[in-house]
Amino acid sequence: MKISMISEHASPLAVLGGADAGGQNVHVAELALALGRRGDEVTVYTRRDAAELDDRVPLGPGVEVVNVTAGPAEPVERDRMLPHMVALAEGVAADWAERGAPELVHSHFWMSGLAALDAVARTEARTGARVPTVHTFHALGSVKRRHQGAADTSPAERVWLEPRVGREADAIIATCTDEVNELSALGIDGAKTTVIPCGVDLDRFAARGQRALRFVRPTVAVVGRIVPRKGTDLVISALAELADRGVDDVDLIVVGGPDAAGSGLLADAEIARLAEIACALGVGDRVRFLGRVPQQELPAVLRSVDAVVCTPWYEPFGIVPLEAMACGVPVVAAAVGGLQDTVVDGVTGLHVPPRDPAAIADALGRLLPDARRRAALGRAGRARVESEYTWTSVADRTAAVYRRLIENVARPLAGAGRGR
Repeated sequence: MKISMISEHASPLAVLGGADAGGQNVHVAELALALGRRGDEVTVYTRRDAAELDDRVPLGPGVEVVNVTAGPAEPVERDRMLPHMVALAEGVAADWAERGAPELVHSHFWMSGLAALDAVARTEARTGARVPTVHTFHALGSVKRRHQGAADTSPAERVWLEPRVGREADAIIATCTDEVNELSALGIDGAKTTVIPCGVDLDRFAARGQRALRFVRPTVAVVGRIVPRKGTDLVISALAELADRGVDDVDLIVVGGPDAAGSGLLADAEIARLAEIACALGVGDRVRFLGRVPQQELPAVLRSVDAVVCTPWYEPFGIVPLEAMACGVPVVAAAVGGLQDTVVDGVTGLHVPPRDPAAIADALGRLLPDARRRAALGRAGRARVESEYTWTSVADRTAAVYRRLIENVARPLAGAGRGR
């Protein structure tokens, strides 16, 4: 199949760990590469965010990234990109006109969905042929508003434009079962929604391998973007709660944010806030900020800790728990969004209620002293990702959705030709 993907802010080439670079970047890159290994031809369109970027960059066999000039050739905050989506659609449609339209386009995130629908309309007006559209939201504005309230920086237009993408796309791929209910509440037909999770690279994230760090005391990790909704402050509060209970030997490493070199960490507002909270709670000496860790080095960091804690306010999917499970590390996870699917309570990790530092402390208090239980949870986590969350499996299931959609769109066109 000849497939186009559109991922306006989450380039497969991006360095992970920044405010707008995380799980979606991994998802788009790994899905495209897995489809390429199947023999499909995949072109990923993203917005050019640096003038020196080449127009076309090979990502892997059968996969190419196209940097489309849409707005300034510099980083733009995700929530300020909406005005540039028309230019992105124009660039995609122009490339299709030059190199041939794809059999299908798969857009990622709501603004990419707008660009995809626009590019498809332009191409249909030019050729009379319609390119079917698959969409993955990755995150929903309705959920973001519910949890962030006035702190939500999404453009006001998202309220009505995001459901429009869901209604007009030919098919929706949701990453977890919780998302299906959220989409239904937006009036999006559940009959065209298929749940396909994200995956994990089992060769890179493995239970066996080197450890990057050596710790004297029990140590847990928080990994991901350093933004308030990820709930790192909840884990810091849990450390203080444990100390109040007499357990004052647990350390926390925080992975993500700017590079640790230079003054980048100190200049990051959220890291400064978290460090201030840690000091105020008396655990400042037990919280260490590592900054951004390259993806290829992350498995060795994960294998170094006794548990990974993922306690966001909400989480559309969450790749970090899968990466930890693949490394044989147990996970303490908030029972929200996709984490309810991936982390099996009492089997691969422990669930805790959202925004509950005392519950996090309870879970760590049970888990950290029990090496045998941690090992059992780690083994079960590895087995779960091997059976349910490989990128090969995700790509196969996604390709099946593509094929059905292409056949359904092509069938009436073929029928019309026979009737002439």
